Amino acid sequence: MEPTFIAILVASIIGFFAFMYFVPVNLWITAVFSGVRVNLFQLVFMRIRRVPPSTVVNSLITATKAGLELTADDLETHYLAGGHVPSVIRALISANKANIQLSFKQATAIDLAGRNVFEAVQTSVTPKVINTPPVAAVSQDGIQLIAKARVTVRTNIAQLVGGAGEETIIARVGEGIVTSIGSSGNHKEVLENPDGISKLVLAKGLDAGTAFEILSIDIADIDIGENIGAKLQTEQAQADLKIANAKAEERRAMAVASEQEMISKAQEARAKVIEAEAEIPKAISAAFNNGNLGIMDYYRMKNIEADTDMRDSISKGEGG
Repeated sequence: MEPTFIAILVASIIGFFAFMYFVPVNLWITAVFSGVRVNLFQLVFMRIRRVPPSTVVNSLITATKAGLELTADDLETHYLAGGHVPSVIRALISANKANIQLSFKQATAIDLAGRNVFEAVQTSVTPKVINTPPVAAVSQDGIQLIAKARVTVRTNIAQLVGGAGEETIIARVGEGIVTSIGSSGNHKEVLENPDGISKLVLAKGLDAGTAFEILSIDIADIDIGENIGAKLQTEQAQADLKIANAKAEERRAMAVASEQEMISKAQEARAKVIEAEAEIPKAISAAFNNGNLGIMDYYRMKNIEADTDMRDSISKGEGG
């Protein structure tokens, strides 16, 4: 009898804990006394569908005490879809207390989209400050200015699903700062009136299509960078100088080539003269043979040549 009794006792204990696991009576009692209507078999089916009954029931109790009209099926469906039920309930309660229009359908859609819906509601109640990285821009006088801005935003619940995030806000604000500084006549105007940047950027409607509403844009700091205009002018002057040197070198090379060509032509002409002079003795010899030139004529020609050479030497001596 004793082994049988022990087996029955163990089976009874196991059956009791199995019954308490699949039939959470204590949770059902808590829900009933909290004013939440939940069927006991519904809790059993939640356990079979691997939905934690405590998560659904406790969230439903919290929502009911806060005046929200939700059902267990709504919360169970959202849990099975992969949502965070407690976060959605907290967001709905916060939105209700802050008079923010947020339906259960919107909250679940935001949660399933991967955003923290409770944090989004908190940002709607308490605005958030986004610090932009340093943005470098150049005014029309060529001076570079480096600005930092603080953007105060709050969540736009209606555009939270599908709206752009903080990165888009930072990029658009940076673009607006560059445009504002670039349209300034000189950097002194920007340093004297930094609020002009805020007004110009804020008037562009940068929060269109984003999940945020921009409340204000404040310029936190402006530093003077490099003189970009002077640097560009210096680089342009150096480039122009290199171009001028290249063109001058080209002209010099062309002049040298032309000079060499003229020297070549002069040498060619001198060669022709020497060649012509070489024909003179032949012509004189032919003139002797033909009787066209006498011996006296030849002597007179030699005397003229000698006289000419002498005069040339005398003139060169006086010139030296």
